[in-house]
Amino acid sequence: MAQRLPILYNNKPCYDIVFSQSFDSLREELDLLGCGKKRLCIVTDSKVEELYGANVLSLFEGRCLRCVKFVFPQGEESKTLDTVKELYKVLINEGFDRKDMLLALGGGVVGDLTGYAAATYLRGIDFVQIPTTLLAQCDSSIGGKTGVDFDGYKNMVGAFKMPRLVYMNLRTLQTLDDRQFFAGFAEVMKHGLIKDAPFYEWLIGKMYEICERDLDTLEEMVIRSCKVKKLVVERDPNEQGERALLNLGHTIGHAIEKAKEFELYHGECVALGIVAAAYISWKREMLSMEEYYEIRDMFVPFYLPISVDGINPEEILRLTKSDKKMNAGRIRFILLKKIGKAVIDNSVADEEILAAIREIYFSEEDSHE
Repeated sequence: MAQRLPILYNNKPCYDIVFSQSFDSLREELDLLGCGKKRLCIVTDSKVEELYGANVLSLFEGRCLRCVKFVFPQGEESKTLDTVKELYKVLINEGFDRKDMLLALGGGVVGDLTGYAAATYLRGIDFVQIPTTLLAQCDSSIGGKTGVDFDGYKNMVGAFKMPRLVYMNLRTLQTLDDRQFFAGFAEVMKHGLIKDAPFYEWLIGKMYEICERDLDTLEEMVIRSCKVKKLVVERDPNEQGERALLNLGHTIGHAIEKAKEFELYHGECVALGIVAAAYISWKREMLSMEEYYEIRDMFVPFYLPISVDGINPEEILRLTKSDKKMNAGRIRFILLKKIGKAVIDNSVADEEILAAIREIYFSEEDSHE
């Protein structure tokens, strides 16, 4: 039986997150949104197309005005305005109007790109999130943030656009390769660290079941993670204040992601950024030394990096200055007052950031010592 989690926007019902273990009820959910009278465009990437494209398409063929697919090459490299432009062409050629709908079938790149296209095509058409990765299910599909990268800078072009529905088939998590799965886990751990210490402890206690991808454990984990994000985005839907807490680890993480030319996954870079933020929090005596090392070391059993090579710490510092979370020339940094409580801080100095970057930097010289 599918579970539901309603999301409010400005204190009014906006959309539901539906948690299922199959795609069986997806068409029924879209029927409630009037899909029988709409043109649908399934937007997905080449990898997800192989796994689920035909299955999802079969749900709607002959049951709506028309159902088409737009497939682009897998990877962050496709998350650009050029890909959005190609999607616009398909929508125009197929005669899509404001009453029609886009379906984002895939991970964070697919969801962000589809949402941005939905926000801007004809000044806005409906879209539905069908996230298939852990990162997308627990984080990027919820809250209405959409966007694409620009010249390698993460999410520099974007818009807020709420989906009509988020439908999660949790069984898709079992088809992810290990690296993709555990990269998404960084965002799950983040939610516990910023708002829910008992959830953080639960994640540690359920380490074996999570790593084995026990489906019932994954369902509980995703639901609890989504509840944290629900709490934050409902209070601050347009990121005027508290929602910035969700950026824990992202400032340094995004800089590493760009410097490494997307060689590392987003979640892997977020893990590194969280370690760096926890280091600054320790040095400011907000966290104890034991808490810092626990946070750092807890990424290891989930196959996430806690150090990185092949970077220039000064370059990473420079790249943080181009992050969109700058505030009056200073970086709006997220620190940890304690496990389960994050705070926004505009006073973090360059020297503190550089020290944190060096803490996670693994150089060739280190390996020979």
